[in-house]
Amino acid sequence: MQPVFETYSSKMGKEKIGVLIVNQGTTDSPKTSDVRKYLREFLMDGRIIDIPAIPRFILVNGIIAPFRAPKSAKEYKKLFTEEGSPLKIYGEQVRDMLQESLGDSHKVILGMRYQSPSIKSALEELKSINVKQIIVIPLFPQYASATTGSVASKVNEIVSKWQIIPSITHINQFMDHPKFVEAFAENGRKMLAEKEYDHVVFSYHGVPERHIRKGSVGDQCKLGDCCEHFHERNRYCYRAQCFYTTRLLVKALGLKEGEYTTAFQSRLGKDPWIQPYIDKELKEMPKRGIKKVLAFSPAFIADCLETTLEVGEEFKEEFEEAGGEVWDLVPSLNANPTWVECLEDLVKEATPTVEPALS
Repeated sequence: MQPVFETYSSKMGKEKIGVLIVNQGTTDSPKTSDVRKYLREFLMDGRIIDIPAIPRFILVNGIIAPFRAPKSAKEYKKLFTEEGSPLKIYGEQVRDMLQESLGDSHKVILGMRYQSPSIKSALEELKSINVKQIIVIPLFPQYASATTGSVASKVNEIVSKWQIIPSITHINQFMDHPKFVEAFAENGRKMLAEKEYDHVVFSYHGVPERHIRKGSVGDQCKLGDCCEHFHERNRYCYRAQCFYTTRLLVKALGLKEGEYTTAFQSRLGKDPWIQPYIDKELKEMPKRGIKKVLAFSPAFIADCLETTLEVGEEFKEEFEEAGGEVWDLVPSLNANPTWVECLEDLVKEATPTVEPALS
């Protein structure tokens, strides 16, 4: 006797799991108008400039975006290739590689927190194929409110307006995943094998100290030696995560104490940002006999302004002006196969192993 009802999966096919990988974003072109548009969206995010909306609007639209855009446009012109922004190019490559690895059971979409392709358009595409689960992976190894937190907030804001909300899993950090560490170590070993260096620098994007204090569990965060230990109470402290990432890479690379430095870059404004500051550290190194440096940027998974131009070029000039001789930058993960394997592992760990029976 034939069953009265067919199963949902037999009629519609097996439901897919959606995978949304998200990076910060990039301007659509190096034109000043496009850069200004990008800066306005980026800096109007309350998790980036955490002041009340009206003063933030005046600051961003009246001062920062108009005056900073022309200068930033010149930097983007140096960074862009004929194909476009490296951040977007590598994002698309990783998306395609991850899709191939996961197969038909998953649908992988790339979104950007700011500009295009937008998180909203990416989520709408997943909604259109009625995915049963969405796994969100912000492509930031260490959790910070201004990056991973902002992505999660935006995703939740958009999906909250849907009539049907699927199961959503947020991957909040992966800086300690063995394959993430190994992918960066692979890139570093190649350069260490080709040339001798006096010192290794691990440079991370900075954040204001107040961001760390806002996220502190009780009075845990002191912005000092407490970050030298990584545990349950400070696992979302950005500074502690960065020092922990360094320790993992140091072990993978076989470095010894005294052969490396952890520091922070890209600070803005007058308020204190997390320390030590990399620009101050690199100027002191030649005085200590450190003339040849290999630099890592383990907070970034793809080449961008902050890696290629800031660490790779600006810091090199400052280091040489201070008496240094060699300053080399380890490439970001970009489309490294081991890095894609890391993402595949993250997806599989978040994917249910047993599906409920539908009838």
